Amino acid sequence: MPASSKAAGNGKLRVYVPATIAMLRALVADREIRAVNDTAFAVTPALRESYASGDDEELAEVAMIEAGRAALRLLAQEREAALLSGESSDTPDDDTPYSSPVYRRAVIAADVTGATLRSDLDDAVVRLDAPITYSQIASVHVDLAEAEPAVAKAVDVIDAADLGNEDAEFVLGDAEDHQLAWYGAQELPFLLELL
Repeated sequence: MPASSKAAGNGKLRVYVPATIAMLRALVADREIRAVNDTAFAVTPALRESYASGDDEELAEVAMIEAGRAALRLLAQEREAALLSGESSDTPDDDTPYSSPVYRRAVIAADVTGATLRSDLDDAVVRLDAPITYSQIASVHVDLAEAEPAVAKAVDVIDAADLGNEDAEFVLGDAEDHQLAWYGAQELPFLLELL
């Protein structure tokens, strides 16, 4: 379970940044990452107000789930780019319909200052004003290999799920049933070497 925003301390906010394996590789190479559209998720006052009960740990889990869903949208964008560039598999099968990208959700937990609340977008959304450096990373959360088929199917239906399609929401739920594995920032290079 993710650490809550209170765990950050010193005026910092724990944020959850959606990512992909390709983005994690760039993070390791560049030692920093800029969130797509500077968007991240956190335990915000609006998120607290939207839940009648739940402690900070439970609300941090909600923020992480939202970041995981956003990671599905990033995977959809990577897949589209791979298809347009001709990097997709010529012989797709039912379990792994495309060779690019790696179908694993990733969420980076980091402690930052300078996040702007964006409850006009959603209760847990914050806007970051700077890239996240490697030293700000508290942990990285990534799907295990067995989640890849469910994640690939969820990427196919994420837009339909957003629009309330019940079948798509069921497929999305199958992916979200897979817990993201926790890694320390120092473990990230070794994890990526194994993929």
